[in-house]
Amino acid sequence: MLSFPFNFRLKCDEFYLKFFYTSLFTLALPLILLRLIWRGFRSPAYFKRWGERFGTSANIPLDKSVIWIHAVSVGEVEASRPLINALQQDFPEHQLLLTTMTPTGSERVKLLFADTVAHCYLPYDIPFAIERFLTATHPQFGIIMETEIWPNLITHCAKHKIKLVLANARMSERSLKGYQRVDTLTREVLQSLTFIAAQSEQDRQRFAKLGADIKKVHAIGNLKYEVTLPASLMEQAESMRSMWDANRPVLIAASTHEGEEEIILNASRQIRAQYPNLLLIIVPRHPERFDRVTALSQRAGFKTLRRSEHRPCSSDVQILVVDTMGELPLFYGASDIAFVGGSLVPHGGHNLLEPAALGRAVITGPHYFNFSQITQQFLHENAALEVSDTASLAITVIDLLQNSQKRAEMGEAGLQLIVNSQGASMRLSNLLKRHILHV
Repeated sequence: MLSFPFNFRLKCDEFYLKFFYTSLFTLALPLILLRLIWRGFRSPAYFKRWGERFGTSANIPLDKSVIWIHAVSVGEVEASRPLINALQQDFPEHQLLLTTMTPTGSERVKLLFADTVAHCYLPYDIPFAIERFLTATHPQFGIIMETEIWPNLITHCAKHKIKLVLANARMSERSLKGYQRVDTLTREVLQSLTFIAAQSEQDRQRFAKLGADIKKVHAIGNLKYEVTLPASLMEQAESMRSMWDANRPVLIAASTHEGEEEIILNASRQIRAQYPNLLLIIVPRHPERFDRVTALSQRAGFKTLRRSEHRPCSSDVQILVVDTMGELPLFYGASDIAFVGGSLVPHGGHNLLEPAALGRAVITGPHYFNFSQITQQFLHENAALEVSDTASLAITVIDLLQNSQKRAEMGEAGLQLIVNSQGASMRLSNLLKRHILHV
């Protein structure tokens, strides 16, 4: 019986897994394009810039060495802010290129950075598209935010000798089990990275279980704790609120997903039994759902106003649907209590840090697995409260509205937690200088 060396068998496994992955992705392209078209009918930006999704990068200046940062969508773009500010200060001779995958992420890049960074979509993880992108931009090094593990992208960067870092990386127990199903391919991909900057020691150990070199995985903290909000934001929020009834209690339900708005609207009915002048602000996570959420609120019998109507929010308005982009912090600041969505349905939750940075009492649902570490810290420090359904949401909001001292204490606990958890961007910058630029 023939026997083969273990390394040879491993390389064969990696080859076939990568071939299977690439073939599957390529075969799925028609479905991916159909999905772009389907989403385009709701959000026309999806009809545009298809060339970039296949590696044709437009308007990228190449007169300087390029540092490339990939942030898939809005949340990752926000998390990259302190890193980009640090890179601009530390490496002023470099051109920063920030890639995203979604139009909302693209809009956020323009809003936050204007012309100070170059921007395009990251192409799909198909070899010819990745090759075209890397040949056109040829970054000196790249930083991938969060845990965007694209096998072809990472291995082609290694082929081009482009050093690549996974930053603010997290690996949940659930994701660990998924990646372990393709452990040989995952191991090859992770070992192609220059280093991994993980959010916590638990994340660090999980990456090591997947085959990453533990010496190249560093627990640096979470970049998302480094929230930077304009000094004038609260003044703007108070000015906006003064145009409403100053005594109205205001609850914001932010970054909501399909199935959550019904729960929130039903809870608002129960809250109105004690606070009939409640103003509920709903901010759907995705722009293509703005019309649907507005119609849902109107069908439920609520007097509804859309932010884009630019009309005064009169005292008879019960629901304000924020159907504009980039204004969420302003509405957090104008609220008494913030519910953070994606958590009453099994989506995985969203970031609690922005409302906490404004001193707001924060509420989350039970499904926060995408932000497990942050949310658990907030719950442990009594900076957030967890609810599970309509009844518990209504009871919790009523209790907080009745107890201003409790709201203030929660807000202060959240602010303190943020202050105590900062410093990740400085640690990441030091790692980049040491391991990539050898400064």
